[in-house]
Amino acid sequence: MSHDDAAQYALEALKKAGAGKAACRASRGMKKEFNVEANKFTLLRTLFSDSLSIKVIKDGRKGVMSINKLDRDSIDEAVSGCMALTESAVPDEAEDIAEKTENKNFDQTISSRGNYEPMDVLFERTKDFMQQVQDEFPKIIMEGLTAEFNNAKSIYVNSNGVEFNTHVEYYDFGTMFSAKDGEISSSFNGYGASLGSLDRAFIDLDMHRSLLNESVLSLDAKMLEGKFTGPVIVTPACTDMIWDTIIDCFLSDRALIEGTSRWKDSLGSKVADSCLNMMSSPLHEGIVGGERFTSDGYLSKNMHFIRDGVLESFALSLYGANKTSKPRAANTAFSNIEVSAGNTPLEEMIKGIDRGILLNRFSGAAPGSSGDISGVAKNSFLIENGKVTDALKETMVSFNIVDALMNIRAISRERAFNGSVILPWCCFDGITISGK
Repeated sequence: MSHDDAAQYALEALKKAGAGKAACRASRGMKKEFNVEANKFTLLRTLFSDSLSIKVIKDGRKGVMSINKLDRDSIDEAVSGCMALTESAVPDEAEDIAEKTENKNFDQTISSRGNYEPMDVLFERTKDFMQQVQDEFPKIIMEGLTAEFNNAKSIYVNSNGVEFNTHVEYYDFGTMFSAKDGEISSSFNGYGASLGSLDRAFIDLDMHRSLLNESVLSLDAKMLEGKFTGPVIVTPACTDMIWDTIIDCFLSDRALIEGTSRWKDSLGSKVADSCLNMMSSPLHEGIVGGERFTSDGYLSKNMHFIRDGVLESFALSLYGANKTSKPRAANTAFSNIEVSAGNTPLEEMIKGIDRGILLNRFSGAAPGSSGDISGVAKNSFLIENGKVTDALKETMVSFNIVDALMNIRAISRERAFNGSVILPWCCFDGITISGK
C-alpha cells in the first residue's frame, strides 16, 4: 500500500472505530549512503523505510501509536490498539487536532530545482574530500563519515479534512574526526550539513576547513591557569549551549505547562540585549528540506522567538497552547534556528577581547530550569590581547543563560549556513572561565 493510501485507510478505520477526532501521518523514504571509517570506505547501501503515526481523541481521551509498516493488517492492529488506549487515558480538554484551512502539496525535490546530481557525483565529492583532507591536514583521522542522498514522501490527514503532502530530496554529509600525532590525539570533533545540491566541495562548506584546522592545533592544547570572568565567543558550531537551551528551558511545552520557565510571564517583555533576533525559519532559502506543515497539522510559517531583545513567541504545540492558554507557535521546526547577523566583523570582535575564549563545542549536564549552565569547553581556544592563541583543555565555563542574554557584547556580521541552522558568532560577557 502506498503511504498516502495507508494514511487515508487508517483515518477511515479510526472513524469507523468510533474516534471523535483522528489524525494520521504516513511516510515512505529511501536513503542511499556511503560510509567511511578510519579513512577508508567501508559501506555502500540503500535503505527503505515506512512509518505511520496515528492519533485519536475520544471523549477527550487520547490514544497514539506508531508503526513501521503500511499493510492493512498492521494498520488494523494499530487502529485497534490506539482505540484501546483511549479507554484507560485520562480525559484532557487540551487535546485537539487542527482545523481545516488550506490543503497543499509541497514539492521540495532536487529535480524540481533543476540541479539533480546522481550518486556517482556524491561519491566523487566524497572521494575528493578525503583526498583534500589528506593533502591539507595529514594529521586528521576521519573516524567516521556519512554521505547520503535522501528521498522522502509524507502525508498528514485528519478528520477535520486537513491534508498536506510533501516530497523532499536532499543530501546529508557528516564527519567525525580527530587529529593524531604519534601518541598524542585531540578530542573528537565533527561537522554536519544538509545540502540541496553538490555544487560545492565538501571541504569548503561553512566552518568545515576551520574545524579541521583547529583539531590539528588542539594537539598542542594547554591547561588554562587560574579563573577569571570574561567574554566567550560562541561559534555557529556550538548550537546546544545557548540556542537549544533557550527553547528547552524557557519556551517549550514542558517548561510552560509545568510552570518552570522563567519567561512564562514575559511575552512582550525584554529578555535579551536589543541586538538579538532569534527565529525558527524552516522556510528560509538556506534551510534544506524545511518543515512545510507542523506536526499538529497547520501550515508552517517563519517566526521570531526574540525580536530586538523582546520575547515575541513561545515554542508551543497545539496541545501546549491549549493547556497554557498561550499562543501556539507558527511552526514546530525548532531545530531550524536562525539568528540575525550583527554589525561587527568577527575579526574586530576578537581584536576587542583582552582575555576570553573562542568556544566551538560544549560538554555539560542538562541545564536546570533556572538557566544555570556549567560544563567543559571542547575544541576551544584562548583569546589574549585581541588574538586567538592556545588551544585549551579541561577548561570549565559556567554562567546563567538569562544573565548572559542580557550581556551580549557583539554579534558577528558573518553567519554560517549548514542547511539546518543559520548562525553568527555571538560574544557573551560575564562568563566564569576556570582552569587548573
